[in-house]
Amino acid sequence: MDLFRIPIEQIHGVGAAKKDDLHALGVYTVGQLLEYYPFRYEDYSLSDLSGVKDGDKITVVGTIVSIPVLQRYGRGKSRLSCKVVIDHFFVTSVWFNQVFLKEKLELQSEVVLTGKWDGRRKQITVSETEFPGRSAAGTSKVGTLQPVYSISAEMSQKWMRKVIAQALKQYGAMIQEVLPQELVRRHDLMVRREAVAAIHQPERMDEGQHARRRMVYEELLLFQLKMNALRAMNRRRADGLAQAVDLPAVRAFVRGLPFVLTKSQKDVIAEILADMQAPYAMNRLLQGDVGAGKTVVAAAALYATVKAGYQGALMAPTEILAEQHMRSLEKMFEPLGVTVGLLTGSTTERQRREMLGSMQMGMVDVVVGTHALIQDDVHFRQLGLVVTDEQHRFGVAQRAVLRRKGMNPDVLMMTATPIPRTLAITAFGDLDVSTLRELPKGRQPIKTYAVKHDMLDRVLGFIKREADGGRQSYVICPLIEESEKLDVQNAIDVFVQLQSHFPDLRIGLLHGRMSAAEKDEAMRSFKEGAVHVLVSTTVVEVGVDVPNATLMVVYDADRFGLSQLHQLRGRVGRGKHASYCILIADPKTEVGKERMRAMTDTTDGFEIARRDLELRGPGDFFGTKQSGLPEFRIADLMADFEVMEVARDDASQLVSSSEFWTDVAYLSLREYLQREGVLDGNVLD
Repeated sequence: MDLFRIPIEQIHGVGAAKKDDLHALGVYTVGQLLEYYPFRYEDYSLSDLSGVKDGDKITVVGTIVSIPVLQRYGRGKSRLSCKVVIDHFFVTSVWFNQVFLKEKLELQSEVVLTGKWDGRRKQITVSETEFPGRSAAGTSKVGTLQPVYSISAEMSQKWMRKVIAQALKQYGAMIQEVLPQELVRRHDLMVRREAVAAIHQPERMDEGQHARRRMVYEELLLFQLKMNALRAMNRRRADGLAQAVDLPAVRAFVRGLPFVLTKSQKDVIAEILADMQAPYAMNRLLQGDVGAGKTVVAAAALYATVKAGYQGALMAPTEILAEQHMRSLEKMFEPLGVTVGLLTGSTTERQRREMLGSMQMGMVDVVVGTHALIQDDVHFRQLGLVVTDEQHRFGVAQRAVLRRKGMNPDVLMMTATPIPRTLAITAFGDLDVSTLRELPKGRQPIKTYAVKHDMLDRVLGFIKREADGGRQSYVICPLIEESEKLDVQNAIDVFVQLQSHFPDLRIGLLHGRMSAAEKDEAMRSFKEGAVHVLVSTTVVEVGVDVPNATLMVVYDADRFGLSQLHQLRGRVGRGKHASYCILIADPKTEVGKERMRAMTDTTDGFEIARRDLELRGPGDFFGTKQSGLPEFRIADLMADFEVMEVARDDASQLVSSSEFWTDVAYLSLREYLQREGVLDGNVLD
């Protein structure tokens, strides 16, 4: 019987109210409950006071040697204390708001205390109390490891442990193995039934760790199996466009550029062209640091699709970025007779009608646009390649709509957020990932300084010197307007202050509450040089190229993630002049200080991303809504990365072997893929 089909209320002790509490945690079946793993254990092993440190959580056995004293204070608050002899030490034991214990703390009786140790005061602040001999048999925690679960306020750890213990008692014998014996033996793993029991009820810490290792491997193997099978199914279907790429023409295009491509760019173009010639639909992510030259790579791919007789589309998240891409492509394509069109929300009705007609008749080769490209009345004659810039700004559904504008066209997604390999093989396990590692020659190195708020006058002097030299500055603030809760700079106040401080300079303002038209106008004025200093929130961070901007000032820089700071820094250093980034911060936390250190230590986006990931964890690194990261029940992307690599290699070998698809030893894994819909022929995105 499938444990994932047995409702949670079949467990003895789970009534209507508790059923609803478990449903709120996403637990509806017995199988889901048994896979609701603890995130840590409380260790109730007896502690030796001579070896513990201040602040440690300890469990000790002692004898009560003084009458308990009860003090009441505040509304309903109390402090209970008495002396206890532990290992020949006199220790003060303190309980807060536990009046009911006063009658139980009898002189010369034995007591087990768990709580926080204060060595200077020789005091333990007690959180849990047991009375040996007076507790029900089998309820003592002394010498045990107790699992700790992520639960809601309506539940208690005690009840959660109890209901999982009951589930194991009723259904533990029905837990089925999902891994083939070959992998269990190869990696010295616990069998599944033992591992599930041991992860919830370990007798020793090493047993809990051994059980966790088994379940982490299983979870990551199943994930990687799904990714590899999706990719294999995608390629096996062979219903993409096998584009007849004119390699000599693409080489001539590259030779005609006014700059030399890096080796990295050439390698990535070769990978993309090989995909385009294959009979399956390309699904490739192109990641590269700020300024690594992704647009040129996309241009080579778009040129290849046009020469093969198809049309290309490039979707950007904002109008100003779409216009920038259009101008870049026009400059490269015009001498070659390739036509480029633009379709955004600002396109007039007449221009739009003309553009839609040209696209449908194939009179325009490459169309650059925003979300306007995915509206219902937009049709291509024959779409061969879809490029999305800053791919995380578009949802899967939006990309899928653009893909459906053609007959399974090739897809290239670009991102300027360097993703450490740790995450790339996880978040994008079903994609091919190309990485631009080098920066093109001529990119200005950006000098980065971290300064405290008391140096603001010198920073303002720096802004004035750059303006006097005919150059421009960005000033970034974490908030739009003043907040009662946060003592940080806001864009509106800084805008007013700078207007007052620099009456002879033109100051611009850009923030998220402005309309799309207002934002575009603010950015356009800055780009065209009509504004000396642009005060902004982080809406400025993506993509727009202002070669004359040489100074990036970030207020309260410790409030930003490292990758975000690096993106902001990448807005300058795009022209021929020396460029600078000044981070103003008085970090109070170690994480804040580490961010400032990392930014001044390196300008390598991949190193920055690695350190950001260490400081923030994968969820915050991407932002939960746009991450596309799977939410693992037990695996940790950073801590378990080596297991992830092993699981990926194992999954790759399995999927590419004929035995996997036929041998009974792999039946449970094939059934898993069937349940997940992988074998139904879904198109990847």
